Amino acid sequence: MKDTVYVLGGEQTDFQRNWTKEGKTFMSMFREAIQDGLEKVGLTPDEIKKLNKQNRIGVFVGNFDAEQYATQGHLGAFLTEVDPCFYGVPGARYEAACASGSVALDAAQTKLRAKDYDVAIVVGLEIMKTVSSSVGGDFLGTAAYYEKEARGVQFPFPKLFGKLADVILERYKLEEKRFMGALAEISKINYANAKRNPKAQTRSWFMNREHADARGGSFNMAVGGRLCITDCSQVTDGAAVVVLANKNYAEEFAKKKGTKLSAYPKIKGWGHRVAPITFEAKVAESKGEKWILPWTRQTVKDAYDRAGMGTKDIDVFETHDCFTSSEYAAISAFGISQPGKEHEAIEDGVIAFDGKKPINTSGGLIGAGHPVGASGVRMMLDLYKQVTETAGDYQIGGAKNGLMLNIGGSATTNYVFILGK
Repeated sequence: MKDTVYVLGGEQTDFQRNWTKEGKTFMSMFREAIQDGLEKVGLTPDEIKKLNKQNRIGVFVGNFDAEQYATQGHLGAFLTEVDPCFYGVPGARYEAACASGSVALDAAQTKLRAKDYDVAIVVGLEIMKTVSSSVGGDFLGTAAYYEKEARGVQFPFPKLFGKLADVILERYKLEEKRFMGALAEISKINYANAKRNPKAQTRSWFMNREHADARGGSFNMAVGGRLCITDCSQVTDGAAVVVLANKNYAEEFAKKKGTKLSAYPKIKGWGHRVAPITFEAKVAESKGEKWILPWTRQTVKDAYDRAGMGTKDIDVFETHDCFTSSEYAAISAFGISQPGKEHEAIEDGVIAFDGKKPINTSGGLIGAGHPVGASGVRMMLDLYKQVTETAGDYQIGGAKNGLMLNIGGSATTNYVFILGK
């Protein structure tokens, strides 16, 4: 017996903010995100107390590395610092590197589908600007196999995804100038999309195709092989919240709000796969395969199969563009193009804001920002906005179904969710 899971709404912080410079801690972010999220949804402290007395609610916190960035673990218990209404509410922290937000979403939906709870509050949170970029880069290295891939390496992840760019070029025998131009176009699109998003980190930054193409030099320095600064996602402070519910509670909630159950989108499909942790092992495993990242492709396929859907049914995509090379690989994983032909979809405008299969209308990790543990929850929130037509200036007209891909490590942990009316 499996129940349907609905998304009732949510909120995110402004990803442009630097909370340390404001003199605020992760707890300030936690409190503000939760209070704003619950207010946006319309879930009151009294309702939380009532649900808690009946053991119908749980809290799920996605966070990668508060132990290093904020010298704090045990984040699942910190809802009790937000409001006394959370005293006694079961809560825990979930971690899967950059997919931490998605593993929290998955744990939440599993409890709801099993009918253990009726409501789940999912929080994704990361405060990253407490340290220098070099120290933070070392912290992020623990999302890879640290001893083998990150120890003593400055900015290990740009180098790992620079290697992905190398493998794409070599495996598919692409013309380098054309391929690098496609990566530059991804950067240009995501920065342009971010300008439409009032919570995006780079909404006031300048970026055009000429800048993204001008790799090397002081304005666009190399950071990992062929990849330069314009190919990278951002170091970001931020949190996002979504509230999930099973069918019975969603119906109750809709009735209280004077609306219908159909006003709320549901999770139609999901996928979760884990690839070998080292990038070298991934490349070795995929030799002879169509996809360089076969487990990423399989995760997408699992979600399509569970939903009874395919690429043709998806109106908007949110993907894990930690680097332009990861978004490039995702295009064929989604089925938008064949492997090795991703550049054609980019050149033809397929993934652009006004294209047939727009990707990262929010700006993605490159444009909107990448607070590591929050990114999966933020993606779900943006899918919710799209399919409920509440995305404002970055709304895709007529969006009925959206798909998100959130990865941890060098495409090690892969999560996909499909959300739709």
